[in-house]
Amino acid sequence: MGTRAAARGQVLIVDDEPDIRELLELTLGRMNLETRAAENLGEAHHLLEQFPFDLCLTDMKLPDGNGIDLVRHIQSRYPQVPVAVITAHGNMETAITALKAGAFDFVSKPLDINDLRNIVRSALRVGHNPAPAAVAAPGAGARQLLGESAAIEKVRTLIEKLARGQAPVYIHGESGTGKELAARLIHSLGPRADKPFVPVNCGAIPEQLMESEFFGHKKGSFTGAVQDKDGLFKAADGGTLFLDEVGDLPIPMQVKLLRAIQEKTVRPVGSQSEIRVDVRILSATHRDLHGLVRDGKFRQDLYYRLNVIELAIPSLRTRPEDIPILAEHLNAKLTAEMTGTPPKLSAGALEVLSRYDFPGNVRELENILERALTMCDGGEIQAADLQLRDSTTDSENTSAPTELGGSESLEEYLARVEESAIRDALQRTNQNKTAAARLLGITFRALRYKLEKLGIE
Repeated sequence: MGTRAAARGQVLIVDDEPDIRELLELTLGRMNLETRAAENLGEAHHLLEQFPFDLCLTDMKLPDGNGIDLVRHIQSRYPQVPVAVITAHGNMETAITALKAGAFDFVSKPLDINDLRNIVRSALRVGHNPAPAAVAAPGAGARQLLGESAAIEKVRTLIEKLARGQAPVYIHGESGTGKELAARLIHSLGPRADKPFVPVNCGAIPEQLMESEFFGHKKGSFTGAVQDKDGLFKAADGGTLFLDEVGDLPIPMQVKLLRAIQEKTVRPVGSQSEIRVDVRILSATHRDLHGLVRDGKFRQDLYYRLNVIELAIPSLRTRPEDIPILAEHLNAKLTAEMTGTPPKLSAGALEVLSRYDFPGNVRELENILERALTMCDGGEIQAADLQLRDSTTDSENTSAPTELGGSESLEEYLARVEESAIRDALQRTNQNKTAAARLLGITFRALRYKLEKLGIE
């Protein structure tokens, strides 16, 4: 049965093929793990009632059911036990269904022993150490997402659940809501916490350099390649790769990214060989990715591969009760290194902030407070120091013109609307061009081109 006296963990193997069971028992036995095997769901249920397992490996096709049924049973009755499923080669639809049902990860037939070992090690880290030592109480680890609203509490609870698995997570929300913070929390609360977290802004990489940036390159593979370079996938090996603004990827790069995610290998530019990588993929965008798929601007197969589990980050205006909490926290952060008594937020300033709709969300709140600290005199930040205009006045002064001028052509009118929208976005984001581009739903490169064209400094 592959047992050893000094076993560090116990694994349940569920497969009706004797050869597969024997291969798994032999491999896990060499990893100093104890194994127990079942040929069907009935036997698996019986063993689960008798023994405290640290991991379950199950085939998808079983005589009396399928692996999805077992995943759901274990999720319901033994949620502390991670489950990895064994799927037919190339059957990504089945693998994604298993991940959505709560499976920790999957491995394809024919079994790759290195893949199997990596999955087992990661799963056992989850079982043996469900949360970092610093996270003593439920919800404590995700408290970096500040607030007391029901909406943010729901996000914190989901983040802690997602942190235990390996499934790709698609994080969406408006610009400035904290999508990267959510991704960092998923990483830091999970079994990959001691490995790299590598964030990349997909919209900030020139298209001609994307393949090299993601996959690396060999010396001499193109002009300027003066030495070998590891790509972002290799840098994140063992950890998490966070693809921010993934909707900005051009179609050719989407094809190559999909292959890298599915095959778990990358080929550096100029190389003839593949490099195996083990990364968890988290992605985010403020754009409507489903709409991009519908319009043919984003590949549907990549969308479904990234969007195995969805995490929506609420906008700040939908949780106004959290604004004072966030404002106090950000003010303390911004004044931490000040000498003397740092300025505090007055009751009037907090009231004004609570009424503001924050199109730039938490990032805009921080920019507003940073500006207010510069403007305030004395020991308190007053409402006037925030320099927030009344919403009705703001709308009248900054909204785009709705009618053509008397002798104005359509082209001139559209240019005027575009310039108005760009100036408004820059003002709302305190002249932060990257944030303004996100607010407008365009890439940073596109905004830079428009600024030059319009002569806006």
